[in-house]
Amino acid sequence: MTKERLVVVGNGMAGCRAVSDLLKRDPDRYDITIFGAEPRVNYDRIMLSPVLAGEKTFDQIVINDEAWYRDNGITLHAGRKVEAIDAEAKILRAEGGLEVGYDKLILATGSDPVRLPLPGADLKGVVTFRDLDDVEAMMAAAAKPGARAVVIGGGLLGIEAAYGLARRGMAATVVHLMDVLMERQLDASAGFLLTQAMSERGVETVLGAQSEEILGENGQVTGLKLKDGRILPCDILVMAVGIRPNTALAKAAGLEVNRGVVVGDDLRTSDPSIYAVGECVEHRGQCYGLVAPIWEMCRTAAASLAGGEAAYEGSVLSTRLKVSGVDVFSAGKFAGGDGCEDIVFRDAGRGVYKRIVLEDGKVAGAVLFGDAADGGWYFDLMRQGAEVGDIRETLVFGQAMTEGLRGLDPSAAVAAMADDAEVCGCNGVCKGTITQAITDQGLNTLDLVKAHTKASASCGSCTPLVEKILKATLGDAFQVQTGPKPVCGCTSKGHDEVRKRIVAEGLKSMPAVMQALEWATPDGCPSCRPALNYYLLCAWPGEYRDDGQSRYINERVHANIQKDGTYSVVPRMWGGMTSASELRAIADVVEKFDIPSVKVTGGQRIDLLGVKKDDLPAVWADLNRAGMVSGHAYAKGLRTVKTCVGSDWCRFGTQDSTGLGIKLEKFMWGSWTPAKLKLAVSGCPRNCAEATCKDIGVICVDSGYEIHIGGAAGLHIQGTQLLTKVASEQEALWAICAITQMYREQGWYLERLYKWMARVGLETIKAEIEDPERRRALYDRFAFSQRFSRIDPWAERVAGRDSAEFNPLSRRMEFVPA
Repeated sequence: MTKERLVVVGNGMAGCRAVSDLLKRDPDRYDITIFGAEPRVNYDRIMLSPVLAGEKTFDQIVINDEAWYRDNGITLHAGRKVEAIDAEAKILRAEGGLEVGYDKLILATGSDPVRLPLPGADLKGVVTFRDLDDVEAMMAAAAKPGARAVVIGGGLLGIEAAYGLARRGMAATVVHLMDVLMERQLDASAGFLLTQAMSERGVETVLGAQSEEILGENGQVTGLKLKDGRILPCDILVMAVGIRPNTALAKAAGLEVNRGVVVGDDLRTSDPSIYAVGECVEHRGQCYGLVAPIWEMCRTAAASLAGGEAAYEGSVLSTRLKVSGVDVFSAGKFAGGDGCEDIVFRDAGRGVYKRIVLEDGKVAGAVLFGDAADGGWYFDLMRQGAEVGDIRETLVFGQAMTEGLRGLDPSAAVAAMADDAEVCGCNGVCKGTITQAITDQGLNTLDLVKAHTKASASCGSCTPLVEKILKATLGDAFQVQTGPKPVCGCTSKGHDEVRKRIVAEGLKSMPAVMQALEWATPDGCPSCRPALNYYLLCAWPGEYRDDGQSRYINERVHANIQKDGTYSVVPRMWGGMTSASELRAIADVVEKFDIPSVKVTGGQRIDLLGVKKDDLPAVWADLNRAGMVSGHAYAKGLRTVKTCVGSDWCRFGTQDSTGLGIKLEKFMWGSWTPAKLKLAVSGCPRNCAEATCKDIGVICVDSGYEIHIGGAAGLHIQGTQLLTKVASEQEALWAICAITQMYREQGWYLERLYKWMARVGLETIKAEIEDPERRRALYDRFAFSQRFSRIDPWAERVAGRDSAEFNPLSRRMEFVPA
């Protein structure tokens, strides 16, 4: 039997998804040919943001690799644009004179990014955010030291572009015409919280601003001029102001076109042999730019092409944004209106905001910020048109509390979900697909479900729901994964295994580690390179050369970047003590460089805020001449040793807490650790230095020194636990350095000391520290490492030397012998 010829114009998510759904229904019906304008296989376009941010590689977002086309007998013409369709003759013409006939045709031409018609829009460095070429252009710009980015557009794509560029070290600014970010998905309150969250992530936001002109020199973009006269300098400008359906091919072929290619409920165009799916489509007057409705279109088109009957009736939309802890969900009439009732929950401490909009006793919309775990539940209630009057009192607190108060088992609610209820919006996976895969293929872990269905394989926000489905389907047979977390997506190896093999196999460079441990990505990624750089530094002090490019931006420039693109400089003040000459030097620097803000920090130091990047070397030089070194306020290393005045001045002081703090800081400064490390020494149990909420704290008592560990006072708040008690300053220094070295050798990169302590156990740490031989061995390794660590990066940069090339043994710094 001769197969029908199916040609697909568009090798993107919609075109290939329609083909995938068709192959599941009738794999032998068509001889399939796909044309794609990009010279690549099919990839997940919505995951370009994590690629830009360095959280994923291109290989990790490929949906269908070359083997998929080959195994399904699909002819792929990648990088070959279709130029014309002769609908009467049923012939398609592509670049290079290629002609291909068809019996059925799917148009999946997607959309084109809107480019504002501003003067200078054709300058080099002005890009959109639509495909991998755009991402590669942005990554190239971010690789230049000190580069700045401006993103026009505060919608979903603009936010993700700016965040990704900031993650790559750029000073990023979002310019938005409206007064609220993502105003089509968020109300003013949630938009305000998003603005704050982006500021915390290094992205400046300029709202209510209209762009007037793109400035440039020698054909290269240099800035954006606003209507109010402000100029925002930049090395790359990203336009993320919207999309419009790509209808040129359809229109030239004589198909009915309005805003998009007009289709009926069966996804056929005005020509019954031609279907259309995706962002190029207009259905019942509506165009869609989100993935969920596109998957629904693909299922309908595939059913129709397979000879069945199916109807697409439009979609109710929801939006989810997840950028480094910014969890946002929006659906329906999130802004309320006449006849609507709002239920609002705010938790300022946690940064959580929820607004549930009711209309006629039913959920009509929702906007969630900071805690969007129940977004899918609210969305299902809205789609079902369920009456919620009986659960109104607990509705805003989410599904678990609501179902619990009604006496329902949460697993029963999952079991009661309809098979066609969507679980994974990124990949369009419904509950029925997951449960069938679990049953038919014997899947019993989350990773197996990811591999077979792609559910939770992209952004991961649906992972808890997928695990609940596994539990509801399998009961006790569901295997909760407890194995080591991989360092990153480049490897399946956990942090412990990587650290052990670096030492055991004598691996002394990143290429050596990646080769020996069979890294999937040739040069690693921004997640694993800083970790490997630290592990190698810790394992081979004096041998391994620090790789500055594998550090985060603050560590590379030895200062903390601020939201306006300026920097914060914090000189070290040993144990919180200072002098008239140091204060005079700071005052002179503030006046000389017109530094706008000077603040006393919680770590008993002085912070100079608003230093221009070009002024950093000169600021460092002036402070160095006064004998001050970097306070490493940017470092994954020792930050501060906070002290009280102790027995020298205080009538309650039992020991010289200030003196011990200074000795600790002068011996330990410059040491790199898995995450930031803060110490404090209090001269008596009144604890004025707040030692019991630091990573390591000392409480001085009449009989000696109590050593406490595992405190935290940031996002997580917890007190320390008593580790040991010693009789002398010398023993205190030995113990604290030994604890630090143990943490340095065992901690996972970016793992705070309190999390390491929880993982390995307090008793394990205590056994090492209270054994004199083990403690001495740990201390000796720390002391040896310090011979190569106590380098002032400010002085080295001023002198034009790379700190890794500098011989620290020649530096005249006080060394406290043990």
